[in-house]
Amino acid sequence: MASTTINVRVDKELKESCEKIFGELGFGMTTAITMYLKAVERNNGMPFPLEIPNKKTLDAFQEVEDISAGKKKAKRYSSAAELRKDLGF
Repeated sequence: MASTTINVRVDKELKESCEKIFGELGFGMTTAITMYLKAVERNNGMPFPLEIPNKKTLDAFQEVEDISAGKKKAKRYSSAAELRKDLGF
């Protein structure tokens, strides 16, 4: 099989982070990209779902942003047992 070259521009930190992860998995960037492209070919599309979030999901995202920004208070639990009790488990 003949090979070809693909040039891709990505953020330097992203590249370095991914190289480290791939190295820990035992392969390099070329193998990882080849795996991704083969998955695209096999799926005849992206190898993961691409979805537009529905209103419920968007509302949940907004709630997290509001809590993070201090605009909304979130209930806190001192233990997993307390959370389970509150959830009725």
